[in-house]
Amino acid sequence: QVQLVESGGGLVQAGGSLRLSCAASGRTFSNYVMGWFRQAPEKEREFVAAITRSGRSTYYADSVKGRFTISRDNAKNTVFLQMNSLKPEDTAVYYCAARRSDSNYPDQSGYDYWGQGTQVTVSS
Repeated sequence: QVQLVESGGGLVQAGGSLRLSCAASGRTFSNYVMGWFRQAPEKEREFVAAITRSGRSTYYADSVKGRFTISRDNAKNTVFLQMNSLKPEDTAVYYCAARRSDSNYPDQSGYDYWGQGTQVTVSS
């Protein structure tokens, strides 16, 4: 089992920044690919970003590319999502997730563990 706890969400004005954190406990953190997803009101949950086990490779949804950065610290069992130039359409609950398989990172069904989510609200 892997337990994931997100933090860092909040209310920010458009153009501002937030840094989300996801702390993992349980199994060896470095064995898992980590992803961030989000779900806006009345919308399906969608892929935001993913990072490989070593942290050497990252992947982003087109909607956040150039604005968001995913990173991880395997020594601290934590994955981060730095969000800059935030837009009102970034408003959503953000979830981190962990997967053992090393392919098709946007596929939600491939993730084995999920956090409870943290709310991000961007005002215009």
